[in-house]
Amino acid sequence: MSSEDSTARRVRFYGAADLATHWQAGRAAEIAERFDPADPPMSAADIIELHNVQQYVEAGFFPTGYTNAQRAQAQARIPAMRSVIARFFAAIDDANAGELVAAVDYDFHADLLELLGRNKAFERCNAEGMLSALNATGVNLGVMLANKRLVQAYDTQLRDALMSDVRNAEHVVRKYMQKDTTNEVHLPRSFSPVDARELLQGYVESADANPNYVGLIETAPVNSQTGVDAKLKLRAKRRKDRMTEEFFRDNAGVETGCEVGISDTQDDPVRVEMDGMVATFTYSRSWLDQTVDNPSILNNFQHLFEFADRYVLLTLPAYPADLGVFERFLTTTGKTDYHVGASFRAIDMSSLLQTRLYHHYLTSKGIDLEAVIAWFFEEYLVEEFGALNFSFTPSGSGSSYLQKARHLFAEMESVAMQFSLYAENGELDRDLLAVTSDPVRYKQLPSMLVGKYVYADGGEEIAGVLHVLFSDQSGLTYISDALNAQSAAQLLIQNEVSYADFAEHQRSTVDRLITLGVLKDSGTRVQIASREQFLVLRSLFRTQTASYYHLSNQGRAEVDSMVARGWVTRRASLLSAAEGSYFNYYLNKVEFTNGPELRNKYLHGSQANADGEDAHFRTYLTALRLIVALVIKINDDFCLSAAEGTPLDEK
Repeated sequence: MSSEDSTARRVRFYGAADLATHWQAGRAAEIAERFDPADPPMSAADIIELHNVQQYVEAGFFPTGYTNAQRAQAQARIPAMRSVIARFFAAIDDANAGELVAAVDYDFHADLLELLGRNKAFERCNAEGMLSALNATGVNLGVMLANKRLVQAYDTQLRDALMSDVRNAEHVVRKYMQKDTTNEVHLPRSFSPVDARELLQGYVESADANPNYVGLIETAPVNSQTGVDAKLKLRAKRRKDRMTEEFFRDNAGVETGCEVGISDTQDDPVRVEMDGMVATFTYSRSWLDQTVDNPSILNNFQHLFEFADRYVLLTLPAYPADLGVFERFLTTTGKTDYHVGASFRAIDMSSLLQTRLYHHYLTSKGIDLEAVIAWFFEEYLVEEFGALNFSFTPSGSGSSYLQKARHLFAEMESVAMQFSLYAENGELDRDLLAVTSDPVRYKQLPSMLVGKYVYADGGEEIAGVLHVLFSDQSGLTYISDALNAQSAAQLLIQNEVSYADFAEHQRSTVDRLITLGVLKDSGTRVQIASREQFLVLRSLFRTQTASYYHLSNQGRAEVDSMVARGWVTRRASLLSAAEGSYFNYYLNKVEFTNGPELRNKYLHGSQANADGEDAHFRTYLTALRLIVALVIKINDDFCLSAAEGTPLDEK
């Protein structure tokens, strides 16, 4: 057998939740059975494999046919395994380190450092000898920085190693700026903020800089401890712009986009066509002409342009469920980034073009969309709900788009505050509004309803249910070439799948879902146990929440049951958490650092003027889109509150 085959068969414990762990359970059991403490392994590679086998045995991962006696026998060997592993690494010193740590495969470098540190080899061995031995076996700096004991033991030497190459700035980026990194990064204590600033600046200006990391530096928050200041961010922005320009100069890319138009002959209110990755939305002029009254205009945003779904949850935010596999696992995202993907960009583009199209259409009919919004606050809320004193002032007809955008952001904050005071007090006191100067926190805007939104509580059980049912990475998406789908839910709904159809390694998951009451086995088919429960779960996965008062009575009962079992919680706010994040992304820096920050820039007068009036027109359209979305949510809150008959003093 070649050394490559031997390496490929090495047992590695990936963790209890990783499917790869189950695949090697048989091999781990074989090694555990053959283990003889009187004849222990002699190489670091074999000892590290034994360490991984020990973890299999400790976690109880054995072949399906293992008896209780065999399990007990294997677990009885754990103390002897630990002793053999500890003795091997306790014997490493300056004289033999180079020989003993040689030839450990890359996949086991982290284990090597963990066992060296655990057995105090770093304290016994001088930095020069140990680091030389680790470098000789191919342990890279990134793996070293993931081991806290090594970093603490060889502080100044690792600081010097970091400063020796500007490309090592990527470790600083991973430490402070990148989200969801595989391993934690520990920087030496002697590595100062001045060092970080020098390394990051050198990286931004280097020929080998990765545009993804340069982008993270550009959007990172200013922080003296990380070495990021305004000048460095500007350098990174300019370098990123140059890199992007150079890339597309030589690469045509893939055509994506969106087109909108109005048809004089079309009967359907809307038709959507796809040509490759270009979407075309065509709207019926007849429909638009028949819906020019104020209520219909706002309804068209909600239903025709689909700014919200059937539960009045906005479709505009970036939802994790819409991210593709590549976008989820292979993109570089900052810790303070709003994580957007192709789906968000498509909806963002189409909704902005829809707003532009409708604004143009209404203007041609002599209708001012801002006047429609003013009607909503000053007439509709009074007539339908008796809500007095709301006001919205449209921008002047002769104003520039710069002035209109500034005005609209100010008015949006005003109506948000007006609703907040009304929801809290049951009335809108204009005098109280006049002395209220707190900034608007979109995630904290109150609702008139108790427990309006349902959220998964973050526990492993509900997270596992959502992953197994709806994720394209679920272990239940594929049974055979004839039985597979994008998700387990889709597979079960679209096919008659019997329990026997599932592979043996899948059945434990199916059993668990049946025990939890998510699935049921009729004898001939495994299927969704409850339609109402399924709709709630699907909403939790797709939009990160469910709207309680839009559910049927049975759906609400299912939510109440989930609350009782600790799966979900209910919280009250005007906007869902994801919707609040969407507003924050566009308007400010409260939550994210990679957003347009339009509210701050326009109200503080720091917007760029290089692009002229066209840029301000785009911002104005974005402001219109945001305030229309806010109107949709405020209207929904009023309608639900009226339907539920919820007195504000009972909240």
